[in-house]
Amino acid sequence: MLVEILCAIMDKIQNGWFSEVNNLWPGQAMSLEVEEVLFHERSDYQDVIVFKSKTYGNVLVLDGVIQLTERDEFSYQEMIAHLPLFSHPNPQKVLVIGGGDGGVVREVLKHSCVQEVVQCEIDKMVIEVSKKYLPSTAISYSNPKLKLHVGDGFAFMREHKGEFDVIITDSSDPDGPAESLFEESYYQLMKEALKPDGILSTQGECMWLHLPLIKKMLEFNRRLFPNAEYAYTTIPTYPSGQIGFMLCSKNPATTFNTPARTISESEADDMGLRYYSPEVHSSAFVLPRFVRKELSGL
Repeated sequence: MLVEILCAIMDKIQNGWFSEVNNLWPGQAMSLEVEEVLFHERSDYQDVIVFKSKTYGNVLVLDGVIQLTERDEFSYQEMIAHLPLFSHPNPQKVLVIGGGDGGVVREVLKHSCVQEVVQCEIDKMVIEVSKKYLPSTAISYSNPKLKLHVGDGFAFMREHKGEFDVIITDSSDPDGPAESLFEESYYQLMKEALKPDGILSTQGECMWLHLPLIKKMLEFNRRLFPNAEYAYTTIPTYPSGQIGFMLCSKNPATTFNTPARTISESEADDMGLRYYSPEVHSSAFVLPRFVRKELSGL
């Protein structure tokens, strides 16, 4: 069985090109030209590949799906982290679920007000591979503010209720084990782990491919939280070039499209920001008409 799985993944590399064929986006596939396969093993949880691409740097692939490339990862990492963090007036303790490549942790630690980051990543291999082949993403694993917990995020949150100002879930797509991260029970668990004015941010899928799922998640989150919104960013190597975020707050006064804290251009430069700005923050919540109409009335 293992040999069959590995062969199926490697079959995605044909004639020097990796193609991301998946039933979650039928009839389309992102392809990248491969210069060299740097790493390929199966962990206890998933197939892990890193390859050097022709134009996007090193690429991390889990179970045949692109997780990040060195060229465009900053768009996703900055937005999933800074949208909730700048929506909170004083985030001091942050929980990151998943994100074994280290990119979200890197962005969280750019906020001087953050005193502690706890990360729960179940797959140690992803962390170790990222340290070796994606060093600019995994740069913060040596930061003393980080407490790394290699294990199940569900179990961790059940034991740490009411502790966190912000929770960020950097998950893969809703296929297999990650499917549970898109259900109401998971958001309820995060809600209980947040402080009374806490905010959460999760990978919220693509408006071009998964609008019914986005509508479902927004509907149950508006029952769970006084504030829940969908925002998005653009990123070339994710399906259809777009990915969204589900943002929820326990604080009725939160207005997600207006940052609670803002930064100047010089401060953004000092933080090393390449995508996020206060203007981009606000515009991320301005949805195309077809999306806005589908989500209206929730």
